[in-house]
Amino acid sequence: MQFPNAYFITGTAYAGKSTMVRLLAEKHGGIACEENYHDRLLPELDSATFPCVTYTRDLEDWHDFIRRTPEAYEAWFDGAARECEALELRMLPEICAQGRPVFVDTNISLATLGRITPHGHVLVMLADPTVSVNRFFERPDRDKQFLYRLIMEESDPAYAMENYRRGLERINSRERYDRFLNAGFNVILRDEDRTVEETLALAERAFGLCP
Repeated sequence: MQFPNAYFITGTAYAGKSTMVRLLAEKHGGIACEENYHDRLLPELDSATFPCVTYTRDLEDWHDFIRRTPEAYEAWFDGAARECEALELRMLPEICAQGRPVFVDTNISLATLGRITPHGHVLVMLADPTVSVNRFFERPDRDKQFLYRLIMEESDPAYAMENYRRGLERINSRERYDRFLNAGFNVILRDEDRTVEETLALAERAFGLCP
């Protein structure tokens, strides 16, 4: 195993992955590799080698991002995930060498995770696919609100929103959800009635971090 002190959280959107990575690192004196932590490498990347990751870096008109067909959006999403996996595997040896627990909001595939870290160091967090799609723009984070503004600037905002949501539906499909659910790793399902503290306790138990 390559990363015995790393704990990986994967899954679907709106499941609480970023929150858990941050809180686990704070509580256990660890390092938080939060969503898109590999972006620090972005300025140096070659677009021919990493065409999906650098797509947004080199984009001249961000309206083109939200105008893509659902099929093109899905292909870009999957391509970016593969490229991000390569970047994470490039960065993690140095991060883990610091000796502290490392908590990672990861793009690394389920198959790769099964090879590089102990089974109990992978946690899958899932939100119902309809939640991941319908509540996407409810998040206050800057990136999602920026995309929402772009959609509202289109000549036909209703069509633009429907087109973008169809892309979200493809990357948050029931098939993808079931693939995560049945991968054999510990799973936490989003529960609106559960507190953040309760979810944190579940994550600690899944990772074997309870006292």
